Amino acid sequence: MTDPQGPRLQDVELTSGAGGTPGLRGVLGIPPGPGPWPGVVLVHELFGIDDVMRRQVQRMAAAGYLSLMPDLFTAGGVRRCLVPTFRAIAAGSGRAFVDVEAARTHLAALPDCTGRIGVLGFCMGGGFALLTAPRGFDVSSANYARLPEDPDRALAGACPIVASYGGRDPALRGTAAQLKGVLTRLGVPHDVREYPTAGHGFLDDADPGPRVLRPLLRRVLKFEPDPVAAADAWTRIEAFFAEHLRDDASAARDGDARGA
Repeated sequence: MTDPQGPRLQDVELTSGAGGTPGLRGVLGIPPGPGPWPGVVLVHELFGIDDVMRRQVQRMAAAGYLSLMPDLFTAGGVRRCLVPTFRAIAAGSGRAFVDVEAARTHLAALPDCTGRIGVLGFCMGGGFALLTAPRGFDVSSANYARLPEDPDRALAGACPIVASYGGRDPALRGTAAQLKGVLTRLGVPHDVREYPTAGHGFLDDADPGPRVLRPLLRRVLKFEPDPVAAADAWTRIEAFFAEHLRDDASAARDGDARGA
């Protein structure tokens, strides 16, 4: 990081709970200026914590949030952990959920955290953001996430949810409309939008994953950045999080910092 006044990234080790990952690793983003700040747990895509994901942590820290991304693949990397992690999403429980909760607990214990904490996920991580919305978080951002098998049951009692989907994403066509319907029935405050020009992974600022797979990901999943859709989606996410995470004092402090 070249800007000494910008957000700082730190590699950290977290203490996970029973059934979690020993020596759980993560990346912590610390906003510039004085705290305390609300917290955000970010949950990575299926490729793990790469440079693209680290920049997402940095983005949320720059927006004024203590931002922590746990490495759900700590116990053996993508090859060993990907299948068990997807099984956890399907079951709604398991090691990955314990690790996400460990990240929330870690943030809540930091002296510079206000205690209000959101969750934000991408792709696979978006599934975790949806499923953990009823589990102690104050706001959730689920991006190109599959719906759980019984969404009305899984999302009952959820915190407010902002979600974004790509209209060109062949695996998730119609999901945005379905999620809107579920959240409306449940009375959950929400902002769900589908972007017609966008595919999967459009919030990334560069092609993710191994270089050899990128042409296939673009061709089959339409997995590619969309700067225009991403800019609008990030504006919505930050506004939604500001509404549900910030108190008047922190909002005024950040406004003063931006005007300095």
